[in-house]
Amino acid sequence: MLTLKDLRGSTADVATVLPRAEQDVSATVDTVKPILEQVRTGGVEAVLDLSEKFDGVRPPSLRVPQQKLDEALDQLDPSIREALEELITRAREVHAAQLPAASVISPGPDSRITNRWVPVRRVGLYVPGGQAVYPSSVVMNVVPAQVAGVESLTITSPPQAEFGGYPHPVVLAAAALLGVDEVYAAGGAQAVGMLAYGAKDSEGEQVCAPVSLITGPGNIFVVTAKRAVQGVVGIDSEAGPTEIMVLADETADAGLVAADLISQAEHDELAAAVLVTDSMGLAESVLEQVSAQAESTEHAARVRASLSGEQSAVLVVDSVDVAMEVANAYGAEHLELMTAQDAELIDRIHNAGAVFVGSYTPVSLGDYCAGSNHVLPTGGASAYSSGLNVTSFMRSQQVIHYGREGLNQVSGHVSALAAAEGLPAHGEAVQIRFR
Repeated sequence: MLTLKDLRGSTADVATVLPRAEQDVSATVDTVKPILEQVRTGGVEAVLDLSEKFDGVRPPSLRVPQQKLDEALDQLDPSIREALEELITRAREVHAAQLPAASVISPGPDSRITNRWVPVRRVGLYVPGGQAVYPSSVVMNVVPAQVAGVESLTITSPPQAEFGGYPHPVVLAAAALLGVDEVYAAGGAQAVGMLAYGAKDSEGEQVCAPVSLITGPGNIFVVTAKRAVQGVVGIDSEAGPTEIMVLADETADAGLVAADLISQAEHDELAAAVLVTDSMGLAESVLEQVSAQAESTEHAARVRASLSGEQSAVLVVDSVDVAMEVANAYGAEHLELMTAQDAELIDRIHNAGAVFVGSYTPVSLGDYCAGSNHVLPTGGASAYSSGLNVTSFMRSQQVIHYGREGLNQVSGHVSALAAAEGLPAHGEAVQIRFR
């Protein structure tokens, strides 16, 4: 399934040989734009109509009744509830440590600048509902927002025909467990439009108020819609198909490497699974292990499609140093290290959404119970962006307070710079205070 690429001795730029899934957002723009316009002008009825069209079910109500949330939590499997509670506890601890501190600086006499962090007032959290159920994504979105101090949180997730037109009960239970009571049965581009523009019913009553920020992963239509409404609202990122890169040497366990590649490949057919190693022996063993393990996994067809795609490969290079160059050029969403020198390599990693170190730190742990966040940059975006975190839901704001003496000390400088920029009224606005 996986393609083996022997790059030893190659002089090619590593960036030119990287496997990568293609996600052409422009191809879905013409489909998404009219959906967003329909929601903007049609409100609740438009969202319900579009749900019926695309999801095959018309929700009984756009907003999920509190009774449904309570029932979902009451009927949640105790083992799943215990796992979610443990995830929530660990995620709160990890994200609480991310809270930035305010600072107060005096650049000169009678002057004070306060650097403070202010939470976004209202946030819409998108939870996918396609080939899998993602209660963990509820936690990953809600916890950092709550830690940041966001006052108003709403969740939207696609309606499911088998659950009476409401989102999956486990998603509803996770929301209830976190104390989020504003949940909507809407998915796809129409859900993004609802969050961005708000939605009123036929009598003009506001059912869903517009948000200031939309976070959470989704399919190509969700990504396209988020790009289209950016500017009306903020977005966290344009998440593409999931990726894993394992950087390993001859000391790695081939069975573990294969299992971790398969674990990400089961997300969807476009998921990327890449091994980069300086050991041909390990590469060949991993190929054997992947073939054996993939046949017995539940989503074998999906895994085969992912691992056979151009986005997945085994890359054999000359050295661990070259492997590091490849890893930094790739900027994986998830980067695993399985080498004899993991501790030395960590500080050399510049681009990765999250780094998983050692044989007992699989990506699956980060997906569910490490306490770290699993909403991470894909497609090489880790070179300039971060995974979802507390500051994703906050804004840096400066408060400036100068007294007469403080302003007088720099009044001449302000006037000089204003004159140099051809904006003399700026300088006059300062000088008038001393006449």
